[in-house]
Amino acid sequence: MEHLRILLIDDHTLFRTGLRLVLAEGFAGVDVLQAASLEQALHTCAVPPHLVLLDIQLQGVNGLEGLGLLKARWPIVPVVMLSSLTDPETVRLALARGAAAYVSKADNAEHIVQVIHQVLEDPLKAGNSVKKHGRTQERRAKPRLTPRQCEVLDLLCEGLSNKLIAKRLDLSEFTVRGHVQAVLGLLEVTSRAQATVAARSSGLVG
Repeated sequence: MEHLRILLIDDHTLFRTGLRLVLAEGFAGVDVLQAASLEQALHTCAVPPHLVLLDIQLQGVNGLEGLGLLKARWPIVPVVMLSSLTDPETVRLALARGAAAYVSKADNAEHIVQVIHQVLEDPLKAGNSVKKHGRTQERRAKPRLTPRQCEVLDLLCEGLSNKLIAKRLDLSEFTVRGHVQAVLGLLEVTSRAQATVAARSSGLVG
C-alpha cells in the first residue's frame, strides 16, 4: 500500500520539525515532505502529495497567492491552510480560492490531525466545518508562563534533553522535569514535539 505523502510548506524550520513529529504520531507510516517556500515546493516535489499543508506568511509568493499555483499543478490534491492569521476575511478568502480547510496554528495538535483526517476522507465536508469554525473562533489567549518556564521552553524547543537543560540553567534535573510538565500542561499538549509546535504557533518562541 502506498504511504501517505503530506507536503508541508512553511518557512520556519523549527515549526516544520515539530509538526513533522506530530504528523508522524498521528498518521502511521506518513512521509512528510518539507519546503520553505512555494517555489521550493514546486521545483523539488516531483511526485504529487496526497495533501498539502500551506502557511500563508511565506517569503516570496505567499500562501494565498500560491493556492492557485498549487491547484494548477495538482488539481485534485487538497490544500489545508495552516496559519496564525485567523481573522474571518482571511479564512473566507483562503476557502474561496480553493483551500479544503483552514486551521489556526494556535489549535492543538489533536485538532490539526483531526482536520487532516477529515480532509483526506471528505474535503467538502471538512471545508464546510472549518467555515463555521473560522467565523466563530476567538483568538486563543497566549499561555502565561513564568520567566523560568519561558527559559525551559526555549531550550526544550531547541531539542535539549532535561539533563542538558538542567546543566544550562544550573538547576536539578528533577526541577527541570517539573517545569517541563508544567509547560506541557499550560500549552495543553502531551509531548515535547507538540509543545514545540504550540509554542511557535502562540509566538512564545521565535
